[in-house]
Amino acid sequence: MSAYVMRAAGPADLEDFKQLREIAGAGFTSLMLDDAAMAAKLEFSEQSFASDAVTAGAERYFIALEDIESGALAGCAGVKATIGQTPPFFNFRLINEAQSSVVVNQRFDMGVLIGVNDFTGCTEVGSLFVRPEHRANGIGRALAQSRYMLMAAQPERFRNRVVSELRGVVSPDGVSPFWEAVGRHFFRMDFSAADKLSATTDNQFILDLMPQHPVYVDLLPPDAQAVIGQCHKDGEGARRLLEWEGFSFSNVVDIFDAGPLMSAPRDAIRTGREARRVVLQPPAQAVHAKRALVATPRISGFRCVPARVVISDGVANVDESVLAALNLEAGDEALVWTEDAV
Repeated sequence: MSAYVMRAAGPADLEDFKQLREIAGAGFTSLMLDDAAMAAKLEFSEQSFASDAVTAGAERYFIALEDIESGALAGCAGVKATIGQTPPFFNFRLINEAQSSVVVNQRFDMGVLIGVNDFTGCTEVGSLFVRPEHRANGIGRALAQSRYMLMAAQPERFRNRVVSELRGVVSPDGVSPFWEAVGRHFFRMDFSAADKLSATTDNQFILDLMPQHPVYVDLLPPDAQAVIGQCHKDGEGARRLLEWEGFSFSNVVDIFDAGPLMSAPRDAIRTGREARRVVLQPPAQAVHAKRALVATPRISGFRCVPARVVISDGVANVDESVLAALNLEAGDEALVWTEDAV
């Protein structure tokens, strides 16, 4: 029986998401919302899944990871169809500036951070979080992949380039070395306050207050330099998953904590590229069964489960519990990704 289902999140999940917010802790921007903002986010998620959009717009898809047996919320993930229009999407690009002088026989490179909004108009995947007690048996990977199964269901509702911001280095008590060295001087507030504003406002304050001139990395304290482009220890697994999917570091970092921004062409993302449409039929066949993800073929009512399947001639044999978890019946179409897909 499938132990988990990844499904569309909505207002009915509010209390569970409030608990998840407390567990996630400082720096997990997408969950750092007050109750009213969280409720609004879940309401908009429900509307986005139900939308009949045929192009990428302002939709925000929030995915809930549900323990089927208990009904408890075990984690979450999200996809933003378009970023950078409202609110603005700003980053620092890390470049090398060549310095040389024939007179003193010196030549060296200096790292420079420049404010950019190069990724305006992209799709963003993020908000990946699994409660610690559920981090086993590849469920974090399955949850991450469910975002690409969602995109594969109706790719026209997402942009051609996909980005993902990873949480930067932040201490358990919410201190970011990069923020202390850079952001605090321009925003005159604690990291947690800026992080909350970023999650709950239109981010006009970033446009108003962010540095307007290059920031020379060599002028920063060593602890701030060391975390540029590094992700939080809890995000190292997420980075490996992104790299497995085909994402790469874009030499662009978050302006608050300097966490890395990864990007990939939508149609090159491994899970979505390898997913196939099949017809589901029980029963499951133990012989030659492959680890798989099985998802509904449309965004409306989206559901996705880990499963074992046998595929032959466009038919995937699955257990009855998979059909039940997906709210599908024998003979229905589904999207399937298998472990050894090519």
